[in-house]
Amino acid sequence: MTQADPTYFNEMLNGSDVRAAYESLERWQAAMPADLRSLKQHEAEQLFRRVGITFAVYGEGGDPERLIPFDMFPRVFTAEEWRKLDRGIRQRAAALNAFLADVYDRGEILRAGRIPEHLVTHNEAFEKAVVGMRPSRNVWSHIVGIDLVRTGRDQFYVLEDNCRTPSGVSYMLQNREIMMRMFPQLFLENRIAPVDGYAAALKRTLVSVAPPKCDGTPNVVILTPGQFNSAYYEHSFLADLMGVELVEGQDLFVDGDFVWMKTTEGPQKVDVIYRRIDDAFLDPLCFRSDSMLGVPGLMNVYRSGGVSICSAPGAGVADDKAIYTFVPEMVRFYLGEAPVLENVPTWQCAKPDQCKYVIENLAELVVKEVHGSGGYGMLVGPKADKSQLEAFRAKIEARPENYIAQPTLALSTVPTFVDEGVAPRHVDLRPYCLVGEKIELVPGGLTRVALNEGSLVVNSSQGGGVKDTWVLAE
Repeated sequence: MTQADPTYFNEMLNGSDVRAAYESLERWQAAMPADLRSLKQHEAEQLFRRVGITFAVYGEGGDPERLIPFDMFPRVFTAEEWRKLDRGIRQRAAALNAFLADVYDRGEILRAGRIPEHLVTHNEAFEKAVVGMRPSRNVWSHIVGIDLVRTGRDQFYVLEDNCRTPSGVSYMLQNREIMMRMFPQLFLENRIAPVDGYAAALKRTLVSVAPPKCDGTPNVVILTPGQFNSAYYEHSFLADLMGVELVEGQDLFVDGDFVWMKTTEGPQKVDVIYRRIDDAFLDPLCFRSDSMLGVPGLMNVYRSGGVSICSAPGAGVADDKAIYTFVPEMVRFYLGEAPVLENVPTWQCAKPDQCKYVIENLAELVVKEVHGSGGYGMLVGPKADKSQLEAFRAKIEARPENYIAQPTLALSTVPTFVDEGVAPRHVDLRPYCLVGEKIELVPGGLTRVALNEGSLVVNSSQGGGVKDTWVLAE
């Protein structure tokens, strides 16, 4: 086991001592011969491939279907650590939904001057087509993915919010399934909170936001762009787990005040659509006219209360990186509470004084596009060479409003299997919070790990992997 680097918080080691939550895992890995570990790693990869867990990367040549690397060494949270995270995640999801309900209605937070109005109303994710609407239960973002990083024993920061269609939950579920299959003894020796209730909780959430015109048991479907989407496996996986239909736009049509699904037994009315396509493609009569993925007339039915769309069109304005800086203010404004989870300190390049600081300190900062995702469109200053820094400086100077900057955080590390044995690697965490009639949160989430030594980028598209995430039961 590699000694803890004092620069970073090591979640397993306190100096050279193993923390209590990891003691059983330290004994487990120490007793595992290298050849058995190699065999088990191969077995895990075969299981992932057999069930079809791949993600797509296009435009780079070769086979676009790749396995996300799976690391067998679990990440562990104590019950006490999880209680704080649970409280903070629920609080943040409630505040984000209150913000969305407000800005598409009276805009009280804008009128109070707590958030600059232009950042909302001029934001490309702000959908004028839904201004004045009130979705079922006034919930706008039904699945909220909160990306968290840890820098110390009690120090957690929110890196970003995902209010539209956060992906990755299938990996959370399958990571656990595969660990239980390969190492059942670990789950007999440790009291680990289960995650397999997620699909039932998701279905409960979707059913609870059925539209006003639903007069029976709500019919729920998942709307996918199709098999060429990078997250298609997840769409089909969740549909299977929930026992609902997976549909494409061509499988649905509008007739009268309702949305209908084509079936071999005739049309069936659809009440709730868990959409996994972007706003722009939902309805060619309302958004992009060239969309072949959506349903013509869908938005008219949505406005009239004939169908619920989860998450609601327009929810993306809440997870824009320029809006992110104001989420703690949302918590105070709407909930009257102090934020449990802190934001990462952020400079907005749209502000000249802050942009000047970013330009002058580019080599020390992480710079992100306000609408970027997946690790693309960002600069990790300390890892960039001179030409990369100069190229990014030119981008910022050309469109300062398109960027924010944050300090390079000393992300915590967790033990990870490497060729030489076990070594610390940097991680983040994405829990999935469900918002409907009530707020639900399964204990754990998706831990993403930067497998390359020294790397801070955990995104799968940039070479990151995944781990099972344990929350120890009381």
